[in-house]
Amino acid sequence: MILRLARIVWVITRYRLDTLIPLERLPWWLRGLFTLSPLRLVPIGVRPRGERLRLALEALGPIFVKFGQVLSTRRDLFPEDIADELRRLQDQVPPFPGQQAMALVEEELAMPLAQAFDHFAPEPLASASIAQVHAARLHDGEEVVVKIIRPGIERVMRQDMALMYRFASVLARIPEARRLRPVEVVRDYESTLFDELDLTKEAANTSQLKRNFRHSPLLYVPGIHWALTRRRVMVQERIHGVPVADTVALLAQGTDLKKLAERGVEIFFTQVFRDNFFHADMHPGNIFVAHGDPRDPQYIAIDCGIVGSLTREDQDYLARNLLAFFHQDYYEVAALHIESGWVGEDTRANEFAAAVRTVCEPILEKPLKDISFGQVLLGLFQTARRFNMEVQPQLVLLQKTLLNIEGLGRQLYPDLDLWSTAKPFLEQWMKERAGTRGFWESLKRQAPELSRQLPELPVLAHQVLSRAEHEHHQRRRQAAAMGDIRRHLTRQGQHQRRGRLGLVLVAVALAWQPLADWAADQPWPVLAAAIIGVLLLAWH
Repeated sequence: MILRLARIVWVITRYRLDTLIPLERLPWWLRGLFTLSPLRLVPIGVRPRGERLRLALEALGPIFVKFGQVLSTRRDLFPEDIADELRRLQDQVPPFPGQQAMALVEEELAMPLAQAFDHFAPEPLASASIAQVHAARLHDGEEVVVKIIRPGIERVMRQDMALMYRFASVLARIPEARRLRPVEVVRDYESTLFDELDLTKEAANTSQLKRNFRHSPLLYVPGIHWALTRRRVMVQERIHGVPVADTVALLAQGTDLKKLAERGVEIFFTQVFRDNFFHADMHPGNIFVAHGDPRDPQYIAIDCGIVGSLTREDQDYLARNLLAFFHQDYYEVAALHIESGWVGEDTRANEFAAAVRTVCEPILEKPLKDISFGQVLLGLFQTARRFNMEVQPQLVLLQKTLLNIEGLGRQLYPDLDLWSTAKPFLEQWMKERAGTRGFWESLKRQAPELSRQLPELPVLAHQVLSRAEHEHHQRRRQAAAMGDIRRHLTRQGQHQRRGRLGLVLVAVALAWQPLADWAADQPWPVLAAAIIGVLLLAWH
């Protein structure tokens, strides 16, 4: 771990990433530290800043490249030169040698390359952080692509994850950062990231997504050749389309970019709410547009290594929250957050609603080009900190995907109104979920369990009634026993009072003469007080 940390520091120094930090926005003491930093002794070189950042992320490995891919979808947050370089991380990471790739395929398939393929191109079509893709042709003439995991990648990833866990555990000790649940977030990220190293899982995800959108005009998913798919090798149908980020080519073929952007939003909400199975790595390198009718554009999705799903409860709460946002019902948003446990039960709904209104009101009913999601997220984080709202790790993948979709929509059609596009879909989904159709679907889903339990209902009913009758008799016996104890204590108290009264009378009789002499010399209030005291003593 120490060696990996040293390498990270060395890469930052080599590419002078400190020069990318806007010093004018830092506190004066941090500016002073950077001014006196020994990094300033290292020459910057002739490479521009965007290229230096890209090369540094490539040198640091897959986790950092993934981070750069996410940043590459947010051209609104970075200068154009940096955004253009980060875009190259989507499918232009330096490849590993073709001969090494061919040897790995033969090892995984346990057969010579010529037996599996009629042709295999040694030069890769594309190369990303975790795998690279080669063109090939099967013996029946079908064109395919072969995806191959980078050799030795797992060791580097485990070192980086160990560093992330160490950093997260330090954050977890800080009260202000504890609500972000950094360790849980890193654990979820580790699970999804390492799933990408098993291409059989990606193949299964691809098959599921293809089944969900079979015959759909919205999205096409290429098929899998299972006979040639292994843990480190996957063979898939080859697709031909225009990269979604190539807006020049899309415009040249007359693509309706407004409809394309709206369909991107529809695909996202269909995956999340209709199917509860969403592609969670939808950066532009994984999305293409088919060469069909440009006025009725269809997406093509590849690389389904990272997918997500929600529990039915989170799905419901998310849909209701979004609809409340669309209707600008901020009190409902606050109530849902409290009901779901995302904020503490002692949170006052009206105060939380006012804070959310302050952040969200400026962005509603605006086109995408006029919305700064960076500022919105910053405002929401400040609100979350004020109300001790915890990060929900199960929603982090969804938030990342939504940011990718928003970044993609901004590139395609900046005037897209995200809210008016998504609102009708969510309203229809909620109507179906809560209506007769939703009830019928729930009944069908639970039918196997109900049919299994149906023959047991008489026995279960008899057991419930017997248990209830037994508990009723037991309560009656307990009540009778409590009554006996109460009567016994009452009689015991009466006997004690009679005994005390007798003792008092005996004491008065023995001391009568002295008491009579004493009473003759006392005023009547003292005598009255003495008599009352004797009576109280006798009673208690």
